Amino acid sequence: MIVVNAYAGQRVGVLGLGRSGLAAAGALQAGGAEPVCWDDSPEGRKAGVHAGFSVRDLTREREWEGVTALIVSPGIAHLYPAPHPAIERAMAAGVPVDNDIGLFFREMAAWEPGLDDDGEGDPTVICVTGSNGKSTTSALIHHILLEVGRAAQLGGNIGVGVLDLEYPAASETIVLELSSYQTDLARSLAPDIAVFLNLSDDHLDRHAGRGGYFAAKMRLFDAGAPERVVIGVGEPEGRYLANRLEGRADKIVRIGGREGWTVSMKKAFLVERQNGKQTGSLDLRTAPALRGAHNGQNACAAYAACRLMGLGPKQIEAGMMSFAGLPHRLERIAEIDGVTYVNDSKATNADAAEKALLSYDNIRWIAGGEAKEGGIAALVPLLDRVRKTYLIGAAQDAFAAQLGDAPHARCETLDAALAAARADAQPGDVVLLAPACASFDQFSSFEARGEAFREGVRNLQSDIRSG
Repeated sequence: MIVVNAYAGQRVGVLGLGRSGLAAAGALQAGGAEPVCWDDSPEGRKAGVHAGFSVRDLTREREWEGVTALIVSPGIAHLYPAPHPAIERAMAAGVPVDNDIGLFFREMAAWEPGLDDDGEGDPTVICVTGSNGKSTTSALIHHILLEVGRAAQLGGNIGVGVLDLEYPAASETIVLELSSYQTDLARSLAPDIAVFLNLSDDHLDRHAGRGGYFAAKMRLFDAGAPERVVIGVGEPEGRYLANRLEGRADKIVRIGGREGWTVSMKKAFLVERQNGKQTGSLDLRTAPALRGAHNGQNACAAYAACRLMGLGPKQIEAGMMSFAGLPHRLERIAEIDGVTYVNDSKATNADAAEKALLSYDNIRWIAGGEAKEGGIAALVPLLDRVRKTYLIGAAQDAFAAQLGDAPHARCETLDAALAAARADAQPGDVVLLAPACASFDQFSSFEARGEAFREGVRNLQSDIRSG
């Protein structure tokens, strides 16, 4: 645990009692603060009581006496579309609002790990943000570092919450995946290496549009002031950010660019260039978990970050070849009677689903759920890769209208869609779950949706064996 010492002897509000909220409350308490916790859900409040914390309704004015700060979980709106009532109370009372990321960086600024055997001291913090690919890129960086014998931890928006990490040893690396919700509110950001992958429309209600969404991402670079940066320049925002950092960051690696230090994909080959000269090349055709153009960008970003850490191309290549990938991200579940079943439940918006569709041909596409703005209109040009679409969830009628005359079926549920796709599929087809939607109409998370798909495929295998 990273102990938060900055509020010793003070009363601190904690809003939201999920993974990050409970960790923040524990870290504050360990540092001598008195956490006062609230969650809108009975389940969250029960978790807080069970953990031994004081649970008080922070939406009521009387609970704010003596509270000196409010720590907010990332899923809770602090400005758009409207602030949570407890946050409005904090702002009215002049109480600073922060999150666990801000607490983490504040504590890291005071942490002195000493020197290792080689005389090296300060740990390195690598932060990865972007609309798509954050988890895979973060996990790939972490994996490569471990494969070459570097001490490293992985957390943030993936796996372990930042305050549940261990204090880093000298020369250790902490890799953090950070969402816009986390970078937007953190009062302290201080990465050593910061990675910006891409930007596509997502969470627009939370940030009052694309400009606000980009501004939240950009805080990692403006407020964080990293000396080494990796910037995907596939969109105007990335090109703007790279230009903005010229003269401010010591080292800038552009993903997909042509000038300066660049890393890009040429078919299945990763190519590094510095000042026009090729300085590295990797053949990723046999990398098992890096299929598709989007994973090419993830690989380029991870490669660039590791090069900024001083690793050589061959060291990085070995780590990429042994990387197993993450669940629910183009996860190959099984091949049954010549039909491949792929779980990309993490494709929760059209941009992510596009990358999945571009990775295969002869697709039986399962799509739908709680729709994002724009639906799947942008994916219609890719329907020549899709034999038939099987629609589920709240978005199925709207998606059916957007599909027009393209072959599709309204299936309501994931189980029904999987059964229909199984009945229609021919050898060589790919049954692909890439919903282009949030999961919350029928599932608690994209992970739960992906697990249901896995289970459905396992049931198909069992039926074949028993038959």
